[in-house]
Amino acid sequence: MSKSTKMSLPPEWDDDERMNFMFSDFKENREVNTTDWDSKMDFWTSLIIKACRDRGTVCVSLHELNKSFRRKEKSPLGLGTVIQSMARCGKIQRESEFAANVDCGWLSWGVGLLLVKPLKWTFSTLLGSSGVAIEESFVIIELVKEKAAELLGVYRSSEFASSAVLSFQELCTLSADVCADESTLCMALLQLQRDKQVTVSLHEGEKIVKFCQPGQDRVSQVSEVDMGIYQLQRSEKMLGERVEKLGLEADKCKEEARMLLREGKKSQALRCLRGRKRVEKRADNLCAQLESIRGILDRIAQSQTDKMVMQTYQAGVAALRLSLKDVTVERAENLVDQIQELCDTQDEVNRTISSMASADEDVDELEQELKSLMDESKPDSISDFPDVPTTDLRPSREAGLAGMDLLSSLPAVPYSTMDMTDEQLEEELNKLTLTDSGFEQKKTTSPAKRLEPAH
Repeated sequence: MSKSTKMSLPPEWDDDERMNFMFSDFKENREVNTTDWDSKMDFWTSLIIKACRDRGTVCVSLHELNKSFRRKEKSPLGLGTVIQSMARCGKIQRESEFAANVDCGWLSWGVGLLLVKPLKWTFSTLLGSSGVAIEESFVIIELVKEKAAELLGVYRSSEFASSAVLSFQELCTLSADVCADESTLCMALLQLQRDKQVTVSLHEGEKIVKFCQPGQDRVSQVSEVDMGIYQLQRSEKMLGERVEKLGLEADKCKEEARMLLREGKKSQALRCLRGRKRVEKRADNLCAQLESIRGILDRIAQSQTDKMVMQTYQAGVAALRLSLKDVTVERAENLVDQIQELCDTQDEVNRTISSMASADEDVDELEQELKSLMDESKPDSISDFPDVPTTDLRPSREAGLAGMDLLSSLPAVPYSTMDMTDEQLEEELNKLTLTDSGFEQKKTTSPAKRLEPAH
């Protein structure tokens, strides 16, 4: 493990009684005391993972663990059992097995034990009675996945994100803050290759790494086009460095000419200026070549964009063809006719409903008009009523005489006893005829005569 970062220890590290138990070896049979066994195993498993995470590494060996966890000149006795248990649970894996599951081409990269140790140890031997080799390096699966995600994030947020192919040296520089050493970087790349996010190859002895681009599910193999773009990018970078170097050289010649001129050495200053002109001319030629390379790279980028657009169009055409598979012009016309017919039917229904609603509206208007007429017939105020008489209602002497004259002029009040016989009632009934002559005769008869009492 790298020692670039100080390892943080748990609080109980200073508890002698607790640490004496943790530093002791495991019992041969876990069933003797399951609680103590599991407690000790959980303690060392979490501490190993935490220590590697703090130091930024993903690989560990029994030798490094014994050195890292020394306390009072003692090393833990049960770390070999912890390594076996972690391997059995799938939390760690040997470097050689981890690399062999990806690509044997990685063996030529020369990383740690991955290069010098052949695959001669099987997983069954690891879990057997022979124990764990003290120098054997193991990859912590949880940490290598975290480191692979960090590396991919650093690449996609960097200036190289537009370049699918990078050299291994460029990637080392880019991941300096993520990977503690080259071995950690290679393990992260192996995990990315497992996830189909990275592919690696050797080109003229140089290590090349190609990343999966946004919008792709998996990375493709390095093609001739990728290598052509990579060569152009390298040439662009090299020419840019040369132009910058020539610019500094031209500035230096100009400064030397200025100093020689101050010293009175005019001829030497003139030679410096001629040299400056030659340097500037070479710089101009290189700038022209640099612009030409950049133009080619721009065209390649544009062609890749056009290719992506064409692929998108092709996918759209295929999807449209599938969606219109069962659609024909005749069916569309028939469907439109049916829709028009239904719309016409709906319009007729709406007109019928509207006519019923208008009839109801006429009745409502008539009732409203009738109500307004009734309101007009009612007196609006007290002034519409007749005036209350203000004269004295008590009869005066003259009023009494006038009243008596008025009463005498009125016909006598009919008087008749109610003791009438049935024959008399029938006779009166016969007199009430509906003929015109009879009705007129009864009209001329005075009320007093008609209602004379019977004898």
